[in-house]
Amino acid sequence: MAVGLDGRVVGVVLAGGEGKRLRPLTYYFQKCMIPVGSFQKPLLEYILLALRRHRISDVKLLVGYKHEQIVNYFNNGSRLGMDVEYFVDDPCLGGSGGALLNAARQGAFRGVDCLLVYYGDILSSIDLSSMLRQHVEADAVVTLAVARGFEVPVGVAELEGREVKRWVEKPRIDICAGIGIMALSQIALDGLEELVKRCKDVDIMGDLVPHLIRGGRGVEAYVTDGFWYDVGSVEKYEKLENHVVDGLLGSEEFSLI
Repeated sequence: MAVGLDGRVVGVVLAGGEGKRLRPLTYYFQKCMIPVGSFQKPLLEYILLALRRHRISDVKLLVGYKHEQIVNYFNNGSRLGMDVEYFVDDPCLGGSGGALLNAARQGAFRGVDCLLVYYGDILSSIDLSSMLRQHVEADAVVTLAVARGFEVPVGVAELEGREVKRWVEKPRIDICAGIGIMALSQIALDGLEELVKRCKDVDIMGDLVPHLIRGGRGVEAYVTDGFWYDVGSVEKYEKLENHVVDGLLGSEEFSLI
């Protein structure tokens, strides 16, 4: 259970995608199983340790593509002192929203007050306990973790007509960027049921969140200044330095790694 919360919280990791932006690596690995850091442990292990650090030990893994790699490595989660359960994606329910709804229909979240949803290609030092406290205190349906500032991955030209007046290489722009982590109350799942009646593939960020916003159903932002990194492409993976990954671990966790 997460720090400072009376209700039951479960971690939900989206770990079923094919990882097309990480090809050719994902022809051989499930994307959340790619090795990172100097210990060369799977990306997913760092995500699970982040959840456990905030006393979220009950985790549902929503899996699909090459899910056998995940099951064979983590088993029931006992090695990490966690309780891990697997829900294989239903091909009739596409997208991340479909994966979440499939697990819900199988009773994965029965008796649960809050779902801490974590995309399986994200590394972060976000204070999950603080985010969950805000979610509960605000009585929000969804709380999205966002980070201020985003580095554009290309150079940007400022023009007057066709003349370049200024060139900025990979500028950092002042926006609130979603980092692939959020808290959902049970009522948010009703929105998924509404959406799948209209289309087969439902995305959590692209479909569910805008649907809830339009309905005025209490979507909040938790602004974090913590580290976050999207490992979802070959370019990003190649630029991820070992010392950055290692720095996400506390001293008590090295014994497990």
